[in-house]
Amino acid sequence: MEHDEARDRMRKALDQVHQWPSVYMFKFILEPEQDKLDALMALFPPEAEVLRKYSKGGKYVSLTVREVMMNADEVVQRYDRTSKIDGVIAL
Repeated sequence: MEHDEARDRMRKALDQVHQWPSVYMFKFILEPEQDKLDALMALFPPEAEVLRKYSKGGKYVSLTVREVMMNADEVVQRYDRTSKIDGVIAL
C-alpha cells in the first residue's frame, strides 16, 4: 500500500511541474559494470539523450537521460522498471 501511495504522490508532483508531453530528465548512479549499464540503457529508446559522468576514481558512473515522456504515468513506470536493476540508484 505504501508503494502505491508513493507512486500517486510522485504522479501528482510530476503533473504540477510538467505539461505533458514534456522532456523529462532521469538521473541514475551505478557502478560502471557493462551488464548493469546495458540493462539500464535497454529501458530507453536509442534516440534518448544520454550523458555519462564517471566519478574521479572511476568507481561510479552517473547517467542523465533526457527523453520526451507523454505523461506522469510513463515516468513512474520507467522508474519502476529501473528499480528492478540491482545496484541502480535513481535520483
